[in-house]
Amino acid sequence: MKVAIVGVAGRMGQAIVRSLEVEGVTLVGAVEHAESKALGRDVGEVAGVGTLGVVVSPDLGSALLGADCVIDFSTPRALSTVATAAAQRKIAFVSGTTGIDATARAALDHAAKSVPVLWSANMSVGVHVLAEVVKQAIRMLGPGFDVEIVETHHRLKTDAPSGTAKRLFEAVKEARADARALAGRDGIVGKRTDDEVGMLAMRGGDVIGDHTVHLLGGGERLELTHRATSRELFARGALRAAKAITSKAAGLYTMADVV
Repeated sequence: MKVAIVGVAGRMGQAIVRSLEVEGVTLVGAVEHAESKALGRDVGEVAGVGTLGVVVSPDLGSALLGADCVIDFSTPRALSTVATAAAQRKIAFVSGTTGIDATARAALDHAAKSVPVLWSANMSVGVHVLAEVVKQAIRMLGPGFDVEIVETHHRLKTDAPSGTAKRLFEAVKEARADARALAGRDGIVGKRTDDEVGMLAMRGGDVIGDHTVHLLGGGERLELTHRATSRELFARGALRAAKAITSKAAGLYTMADVV
């Protein structure tokens, strides 16, 4: 399978480049924004794996030539442009860009009318297993347990709570329909209500991504945790997603369709 990568000089873009050979995928295009210092360089050298014969370019159109799928780890604003281009060229689209807004979501929905589209805030198989475990645990424990979500990421992450934390809250809400997200607490907030789910975002150091769902009852508590120790796990997940959806019909897909 042949892929193009948008946001190729970022942490995730470079991790995907390093994972290409392991997953048996060929890179045909590498895209970065016009101010990137990586422009004009061989993408393999940018990622530290030697020469690959693909030069980083700001030209999205030429990068998509010959690609079966485009993998996007860019920005919410760029995502819309890439999704539209993928739909026009009938190329499958996979994105792990976080912090997306209504405009980006609308672009994903529109592209899915023409091509297979998969967007996920977290490409880890383990995180999606965690979400299923969380749902089952809440249903089994019943209403007597409070739910809180804590996520930790490196100091350079720009959005909060993380997309994965939001995905875990969605899992909570599937098991407890009246769940209400509360982004932190400050001041005299009163006692905890039964429906609130506190979401705390911690930032610091070089933490790749830790997520813990706390289930707190009387006299006991459960802590369900996923810790990412390598970005390559997300990269491999993105490549698995690309291989899984490229041959499918147009539509929206999730990591559940991959695992």
